[in-house]
Amino acid sequence: MLTAIIDYESGNLHSAEKAFQRMAAEADGGTVVVTSDADVVARADRIVLPGDGAFPHCSASLRGHKGLHEAMVEAVIGKGRPFLGICVGMQLLATTGHEYEKTQGLGWIGGDVERIVPADGSLKVPHMGWNDLVIDHPHPVLDGIKTGQHAYFVHSYQFHVTDKAHRLAHVDYAGDVTAIVGRDNIVGTQFHPEKSQATGLRLIGNFLRWKA
Repeated sequence: MLTAIIDYESGNLHSAEKAFQRMAAEADGGTVVVTSDADVVARADRIVLPGDGAFPHCSASLRGHKGLHEAMVEAVIGKGRPFLGICVGMQLLATTGHEYEKTQGLGWIGGDVERIVPADGSLKVPHMGWNDLVIDHPHPVLDGIKTGQHAYFVHSYQFHVTDKAHRLAHVDYAGDVTAIVGRDNIVGTQFHPEKSQATGLRLIGNFLRWKA
Protein backbone atom coordinates (compact mmCIF):
# COMPACT_ATOMS: atom_id res chain seq x y z
CA MET A 1 0.00 0.00 0.00
CA LEU A 2 1.30 3.43 -0.98
CA THR A 3 0.28 6.74 0.64
CA ALA A 4 1.31 9.84 -1.30
CA ILE A 5 1.67 13.17 0.53
CA ILE A 6 1.48 15.75 -2.24
CA ASP A 7 4.30 18.30 -2.33
CA TYR A 8 3.20 21.34 -4.32
CA GLU A 9 5.44 23.83 -2.54
CA SER A 10 2.77 24.98 -0.09
CA GLY A 11 4.10 24.13 3.34
CA ASN A 12 6.76 22.39 5.37
CA LEU A 13 5.98 18.69 5.04
CA HIS A 14 8.64 17.28 7.36
CA SER A 15 6.41 16.86 10.44
CA ALA A 16 3.55 15.43 8.37
CA GLU A 17 5.86 12.95 6.70
CA LYS A 18 7.25 11.74 10.04
CA ALA A 19 3.79 11.41 11.64
CA PHE A 20 2.39 9.43 8.72
CA GLN A 21 5.45 7.20 8.54
CA ARG A 22 5.22 6.50 12.28
CA MET A 23 1.55 5.54 12.09
CA ALA A 24 2.05 3.53 8.91
CA ALA A 25 4.62 1.44 10.76
CA GLU A 26 2.22 0.93 13.71
CA ALA A 27 -0.85 0.26 11.57
CA ASP A 28 0.85 -1.88 8.93
CA GLY A 29 -0.09 0.92 6.56
CA GLY A 30 2.54 0.37 3.90
CA THR A 31 4.84 3.03 2.46
CA VAL A 32 4.49 6.80 2.84
CA VAL A 33 6.18 9.13 0.36
CA VAL A 34 6.25 12.90 -0.13
CA THR A 35 6.03 13.53 -3.86
CA SER A 36 5.37 16.06 -6.59
CA ASP A 37 5.42 13.31 -9.24
CA ALA A 38 2.02 12.97 -10.94
CA ASP A 39 2.72 9.32 -11.82
CA VAL A 40 3.28 8.45 -8.15
CA VAL A 41 0.07 10.22 -7.16
CA ALA A 42 -1.85 8.42 -9.90
CA ARG A 43 -0.89 5.00 -8.58
CA ALA A 44 -1.10 5.79 -4.87
CA ASP A 45 -3.61 3.89 -2.72
CA ARG A 46 -4.18 6.91 -0.44
CA ILE A 47 -3.59 10.58 -1.03
CA VAL A 48 -2.86 13.38 1.46
CA LEU A 49 -3.02 17.05 0.49
CA PRO A 50 -1.47 19.37 3.10
CA GLY A 51 -1.50 23.14 2.74
CA ASP A 52 -0.17 26.24 4.46
CA GLY A 53 -0.66 29.81 3.35
CA ALA A 54 -3.39 31.60 1.42
CA PHE A 55 -6.14 29.80 -0.47
CA PRO A 56 -5.43 31.48 -3.86
CA HIS A 57 -1.70 30.70 -3.71
CA CYS A 58 -2.27 27.06 -2.74
CA SER A 59 -4.88 26.60 -5.47
CA ALA A 60 -2.63 28.11 -8.13
CA SER A 61 0.38 26.13 -6.95
CA LEU A 62 -1.49 22.82 -7.07
CA ARG A 63 -2.79 23.48 -10.55
CA GLY A 64 0.58 24.84 -11.66
CA HIS A 65 2.45 21.58 -11.16
CA LYS A 66 2.29 19.71 -14.45
CA GLY A 67 -0.19 16.85 -14.29
CA LEU A 68 -0.39 16.83 -10.47
CA HIS A 69 -3.89 18.22 -10.12
CA GLU A 70 -5.19 15.96 -12.90
CA ALA A 71 -3.59 12.85 -11.36
CA MET A 72 -5.12 13.65 -7.97
CA VAL A 73 -8.59 14.14 -9.46
CA GLU A 74 -8.38 10.88 -11.39
CA ALA A 75 -7.21 8.93 -8.33
CA VAL A 76 -9.70 10.42 -5.86
CA ILE A 77 -12.78 11.06 -8.00
CA GLY A 78 -12.19 8.61 -10.83
CA LYS A 79 -10.91 5.66 -8.78
CA GLY A 80 -12.31 6.42 -5.32
CA ARG A 81 -8.98 6.38 -3.49
CA PRO A 82 -9.14 7.61 0.14
CA PHE A 83 -8.17 11.28 0.42
CA LEU A 84 -7.21 13.46 3.40
CA GLY A 85 -6.87 17.24 3.13
CA ILE A 86 -5.07 19.10 5.92
CA CYS A 87 -5.54 22.80 6.81
CA VAL A 88 -5.65 24.70 3.49
CA GLY A 89 -5.60 21.29 1.82
CA MET A 90 -8.98 20.74 3.48
CA GLN A 91 -10.23 24.22 2.52
CA LEU A 92 -9.42 23.53 -1.14
CA LEU A 93 -12.17 20.89 -1.10
CA ALA A 94 -14.74 23.73 -1.06
CA THR A 95 -16.57 25.21 -4.02
CA THR A 96 -15.13 28.69 -3.53
CA GLY A 97 -12.53 30.44 -1.39
CA HIS A 98 -12.88 34.10 -0.41
CA GLU A 99 -9.39 34.86 0.92
CA TYR A 100 -8.09 38.06 -0.73
CA GLU A 101 -10.00 37.22 -3.91
CA LYS A 102 -12.73 34.84 -5.04
CA THR A 103 -11.00 31.60 -6.02
CA GLN A 104 -12.38 28.37 -7.39
CA GLY A 105 -11.82 25.33 -5.17
CA LEU A 106 -11.91 21.67 -6.08
CA GLY A 107 -15.66 21.57 -5.48
CA TRP A 108 -15.54 18.09 -3.95
CA ILE A 109 -17.52 19.20 -0.89
CA GLY A 110 -19.96 22.05 -1.43
CA GLY A 111 -19.38 25.24 0.53
CA ASP A 112 -17.40 28.43 0.92
CA VAL A 113 -14.22 29.31 2.78
CA GLU A 114 -14.63 32.66 4.54
CA ARG A 115 -12.87 34.64 7.25
CA ILE A 116 -13.58 33.65 10.85
CA VAL A 117 -15.68 36.30 12.62
CA PRO A 118 -16.04 35.36 16.33
CA ALA A 119 -19.17 36.62 18.11
CA ASP A 120 -16.85 37.74 20.91
CA GLY A 121 -14.80 40.61 19.51
CA SER A 122 -12.07 40.07 22.10
CA LEU A 123 -11.06 36.80 20.48
CA LYS A 124 -8.20 37.17 18.05
CA VAL A 125 -7.99 35.92 14.51
CA PRO A 126 -6.16 33.76 13.52
CA HIS A 127 -7.69 30.99 15.60
CA MET A 128 -4.42 29.58 16.90
CA GLY A 129 -3.69 26.91 19.48
CA TRP A 130 -5.50 24.00 21.09
CA ASN A 131 -9.26 23.62 20.97
CA ASP A 132 -11.68 20.84 21.93
CA LEU A 133 -13.39 18.89 19.17
CA VAL A 134 -17.16 18.43 19.09
CA ILE A 135 -18.05 15.36 17.02
CA ASP A 136 -21.10 15.97 14.80
CA HIS A 137 -21.24 12.72 12.82
CA PRO A 138 -19.46 9.36 13.21
CA HIS A 139 -16.88 8.38 10.62
CA PRO A 140 -14.22 5.65 10.37
CA VAL A 141 -11.37 8.20 10.64
CA LEU A 142 -12.86 9.29 14.00
CA ASP A 143 -12.83 5.81 15.52
CA GLY A 144 -11.74 6.20 19.15
CA ILE A 145 -11.88 10.02 18.99
CA LYS A 146 -14.51 11.62 21.21
CA THR A 147 -15.96 15.04 21.89
CA GLY A 148 -13.65 16.93 24.23
CA GLN A 149 -10.40 15.66 22.77
CA HIS A 150 -8.26 18.50 21.52
CA ALA A 151 -6.45 19.38 18.33
CA TYR A 152 -4.05 22.10 17.20
CA PHE A 153 -5.31 24.87 14.89
CA VAL A 154 -3.67 27.76 13.02
CA HIS A 155 -6.05 29.50 10.59
CA SER A 156 -7.96 32.69 9.85
CA TYR A 157 -10.53 31.26 7.42
CA GLN A 158 -13.05 28.48 7.88
CA PHE A 159 -15.09 26.11 5.72
CA HIS A 160 -18.86 26.73 5.75
CA VAL A 161 -20.30 23.53 4.27
CA THR A 162 -23.49 23.63 2.22
CA ASP A 163 -24.70 20.26 3.53
CA LYS A 164 -24.40 19.97 7.32
CA ALA A 165 -24.04 16.21 6.95
CA HIS A 166 -20.60 16.90 5.51
CA ARG A 167 -19.39 18.63 8.70
CA LEU A 168 -18.05 15.75 10.80
CA ALA A 169 -16.76 17.87 13.70
CA HIS A 170 -16.44 21.47 14.85
CA VAL A 171 -14.92 23.56 17.63
CA ASP A 172 -16.27 26.52 19.56
CA TYR A 173 -14.51 29.83 18.97
CA ALA A 174 -17.31 32.21 20.00
CA GLY A 175 -19.33 30.38 17.37
CA ASP A 176 -19.00 27.10 15.55
CA VAL A 177 -15.86 26.66 13.46
CA THR A 178 -15.63 23.65 11.16
CA ALA A 179 -12.91 21.21 12.22
CA ILE A 180 -13.46 18.12 10.03
CA VAL A 181 -15.38 17.61 6.79
CA GLY A 182 -16.07 14.45 4.84
CA ARG A 183 -18.13 12.57 2.31
CA ASP A 184 -17.66 9.28 0.47
CA ASN A 185 -13.88 8.63 0.16
CA ILE A 186 -12.93 12.22 1.05
CA VAL A 187 -12.13 13.76 4.44
CA GLY A 188 -10.40 16.94 5.54
CA THR A 189 -9.17 18.41 8.83
CA GLN A 190 -8.82 22.12 9.50
CA PHE A 191 -6.38 21.32 12.30
CA HIS A 192 -2.95 19.79 11.85
CA PRO A 193 -3.18 16.12 12.90
CA GLU A 194 0.60 15.79 12.78
CA LYS A 195 0.81 18.46 15.52
CA SER A 196 -2.18 17.28 17.55
CA GLN A 197 -0.47 14.63 19.67
CA ALA A 198 -2.53 11.51 20.50
CA THR A 199 -5.74 12.71 18.83
CA GLY A 200 -4.00 13.57 15.59
CA LEU A 201 -1.96 10.39 15.48
CA ARG A 202 -5.11 8.34 16.09
CA LEU A 203 -6.82 10.06 13.16
CA ILE A 204 -3.82 9.44 10.90
CA GLY A 205 -3.76 5.77 11.89
CA ASN A 206 -7.49 5.50 11.22
CA PHE A 207 -7.05 7.08 7.80
CA LEU A 208 -4.30 4.62 6.89
CA ARG A 209 -6.61 1.72 7.84
CA TRP A 210 -9.72 3.20 6.24
CA LYS A 211 -11.29 1.24 3.41
CA ALA A 212 -13.50 3.88 1.81
